[in-house]
Amino acid sequence: MPSFFPPSELILNPDGSIYHLNLLPEDIGEYVITVGDPDRVGHVSRHFDTLELKKGKREFVTHTGMLGKRRITVLSTGIGPDNIDIVLNELDALVNIDLTTRMPLPQLRRLKIIRLGTSGCVQPAISVDSIVCSAMGLGFDNMLNFYDRELAPGEQQLAQDWQNLVAEKKWALPMVPYPTLADEELLTTIGAPYHQGITITAPGFYAPQGRQLRATSKLQPVILDQLHHFQSQGFPLINVEMETAAIYGLSQILGHQALSCSLILANRANHTFSNRPKAAVDEMIQAILTKISEV
Repeated sequence: MPSFFPPSELILNPDGSIYHLNLLPEDIGEYVITVGDPDRVGHVSRHFDTLELKKGKREFVTHTGMLGKRRITVLSTGIGPDNIDIVLNELDALVNIDLTTRMPLPQLRRLKIIRLGTSGCVQPAISVDSIVCSAMGLGFDNMLNFYDRELAPGEQQLAQDWQNLVAEKKWALPMVPYPTLADEELLTTIGAPYHQGITITAPGFYAPQGRQLRATSKLQPVILDQLHHFQSQGFPLINVEMETAAIYGLSQILGHQALSCSLILANRANHTFSNRPKAAVDEMIQAILTKISEV
């Protein structure tokens, strides 16, 4: 790791805030909740006891406030692993680099990062409007392949189990996914009451998730129909979304804790979609905030 980060690498705004997020170190709480949709930030922060900060730039909207004894930041990431690359690196810079001297801080801070998102499910038995928490992530994007990282034993096993499945089924897929794990403490304390399993993180919404309108996907329906049979280390493959594996991988590299919680809006196996998405999302928000406040 460099001992000094020049202006070309660590880019700051004229007020000293980090370039994309437009935030200062003191703006970040102990817990950071990430959401994709900027409009969802207010849906989370309206449940805070007090609200001390509102900032925004591009798709990155941030609110920070108190919920009980917890200081919480909720931040919109936009959609996709490329945005996660920006958000996780800039969050880490805010808490672990002195933005004045451009040198690493001697005492590193460990954030608790919780994603609250929506997702499609491949398990027929899990109904829409259910909450699932990702014990593991399989990244179908290539973002994390640009980083040096050592795989934990559980990640090595997940990668091997997936390779065995692909070889057995003779699937011709356009990528070799990277494996990631949730933080065990957060999975236990926040995710305990909910469905837990493996999450595929896709780099797009349509063909990369097997959806076909007028363009043909290489992820054929027969593959989607068989995904729900896949298991690794006792966890079934549950859902497909667009951020989890990237969040887990970068959090591991940077030394932060991360957990991804998703509301199932679409059941891909049953071809159903929630008829109350806004209400169900708010119920998920309140449920996870309650868990955070009780930890």
